[in-house]
Amino acid sequence: MGYKCLFIDLDDTLWDTYHNNKECLRDLYAEYGLGRHYASFEAFFSVYMPNNIELWARYRSGDIDKPTLMVERFRRVLQPLGIVDAGEILKMNDWFLRKTTLQKRLIPGALDLLNYLKSKYRLFILSNGFREVQYLKLENSGLAPFFEQMILSEDAEVPKPHKGIFDYALRNTNSVREESLMIGDSWDADILGAKNAGMDAIWYNPQSEREQGFSPLHTVRNLIDIKRIL
Repeated sequence: MGYKCLFIDLDDTLWDTYHNNKECLRDLYAEYGLGRHYASFEAFFSVYMPNNIELWARYRSGDIDKPTLMVERFRRVLQPLGIVDAGEILKMNDWFLRKTTLQKRLIPGALDLLNYLKSKYRLFILSNGFREVQYLKLENSGLAPFFEQMILSEDAEVPKPHKGIFDYALRNTNSVREESLMIGDSWDADILGAKNAGMDAIWYNPQSEREQGFSPLHTVRNLIDIKRIL
């Protein structure tokens, strides 16, 4: 297919964000005594997770900025405890983010796939994640040696799925659009984003979610299946 450069999402494509973050939230629940309001950790998590997903969607669309996201995702679960001060909430957010950088759980097949791709392509991370955690996550999980560079939405000043971050990534890695491919789990950020930028994409879709209006180049349920494509 003539690809030379692969841009790969980090969170929930290679680094197991869902389980890593859930483990950190479990520690936070115990550390801050949140059981004094919530019946269980799962009750707390069932409030936190949908709010976090909604806030990230609003961040991608430009409705809110980074500071708002970081405060609001915890404010909504802390209000019942009478914790509403933004400074106190940000301290908790910082505690949570520091813990996440130490987590090492990867999506099944991630290392196998990267070992296969490393000698064949130039590899880059393309992520909406925040600078203060993404580099540490990449390093501490053992993923850093596989990649030439990580491009973040904070550097491009626009998040996926906007065309601008893909243009920024291509420009700053000296990559050719027609020779580049995006791999990611998020339909909105990665697959729609690649389409907006005129790039091919492989959708890592373990939950068999529905396509929305078009079909990407390929869809896989397991990372290891990408080896049969590239």
